[in-house]
Amino acid sequence: MIKVVLPAHLKALAKVHGQVEVEVQGPATQRSVLDAIEASYPMLRGTIRDQATHRRRSFVRFFACQEDLSNELPDTPLPDAVASGAEPFLVVGAMAGG
Repeated sequence: MIKVVLPAHLKALAKVHGQVEVEVQGPATQRSVLDAIEASYPMLRGTIRDQATHRRRSFVRFFACQEDLSNELPDTPLPDAVASGAEPFLVVGAMAGG
């Protein structure tokens, strides 16, 4: 199981508290984790990544093991600590403005 931490507004939309856990088929990648999230919580489709292109939304960032994974390719394997469930995959709403 992959542990995923969502920002507050997505937790509210999905009606969950705390972190969520999803099971992925095959290697743990951004794509497989996001596919599993959208399958488990269909109300989140289009909020984290564009529904047509599957590209990350501009104001969403991905982190794991204290590393920014936002610009990694979607099929790059996630760190072993995330794949094993020891560390969470974080979906973070970026802040903008001044």
